[in-house]
Amino acid sequence: MQAIPTVVLGGSGYVAGELLRLIAAHPNFTLAAVMSESQPGESIARAFPHLASSYPQERFKSQAEVAQLLAAAADSAVFSAAPHGVSAALIDTLLSGAQRAGARPRVVDTSADFRYASAQAYGAVYAHTHGAPGRMREFTCALPEHLGEATTPHIAHPGCFATAILLAAVPLLAAGLVTQPLFVSGVTGSTGSGRKPVEGTHHPLRHGDLYSYSALKHRHVPEVAACARAATGVAAQFAFVPHSGPFARGIHVTVQAAASRRLDTAQVLATLRHFYAHAPFVRVTAEAPRIKDVVASNYAQLSAIAEDGTVAVLCAIDNLTKGAAGGALQWMNRLFGLPETTGLTAPAPGWT
Repeated sequence: MQAIPTVVLGGSGYVAGELLRLIAAHPNFTLAAVMSESQPGESIARAFPHLASSYPQERFKSQAEVAQLLAAAADSAVFSAAPHGVSAALIDTLLSGAQRAGARPRVVDTSADFRYASAQAYGAVYAHTHGAPGRMREFTCALPEHLGEATTPHIAHPGCFATAILLAAVPLLAAGLVTQPLFVSGVTGSTGSGRKPVEGTHHPLRHGDLYSYSALKHRHVPEVAACARAATGVAAQFAFVPHSGPFARGIHVTVQAAASRRLDTAQVLATLRHFYAHAPFVRVTAEAPRIKDVVASNYAQLSAIAEDGTVAVLCAIDNLTKGAAGGALQWMNRLFGLPETTGLTAPAPGWT
């Protein structure tokens, strides 16, 4: 069985912790290093007590140690969970060093740094200079379900909200079932705001509450539009209102639009089922999706309804798994020629 040295960058955040949980159960990817510049030498088990049984001795490594490891490995898998604005320069530095040594790591980045076609497009959304514009052509941003084969050596995984919206919207656009614009409402759990408490997103402040934020101006919208166009050829307009939910994990999204022709619910469900017939992690059901049915799994659940000229598609995913770490691992499986389901078929725990 192939053992592939695996590195996680930005190792102390929630997405990194989820990557470590998934890697621990993967038959091919073997953890070689977790990098954390803020905590080099600290125990992984101290940062993630729930992973102590899988990583009792491992410690975070510095950038210099990771660079040395990547240069020595002919083939390796690198997951970046570093923050937006940090990931690009870090990846560029590590890839440059590895390539000088004749190594060819493959990277899946879960930050936003390589999700855009140009440094200008990135800067327009994130309001700072891109850290490695020369690397952008080496990355493709897409969901595994929407791209048959990557033509670049590295992948940028779409954001968690973007994942849920795209899973719901792309089949509608591809089949020409709806007109513009698409109206989107979504609710996300508190882990989507990162590990560091921030006013307005810290869990004690949102517990027992529900409120919108960044209405009609969320930074994932340009990314969603670009990915939808790449997948369907349709330049779609999305009007998105996100909400903070009083739970830790999960995303629930509703995409609504006017039907382009007379449709009933059975026809829309059939379109979704046909579109995702070969997507092992997408389930289309007649019942409305529930977050508890997908939390901590790499599965997405979709449903739909058509009534009085309006189509609505509902999608539930786990933001940390399907929306980030699990989707990234799904891509890495494909980059190494492994079945994309490898290490990812564990069901949701339920009753979370």
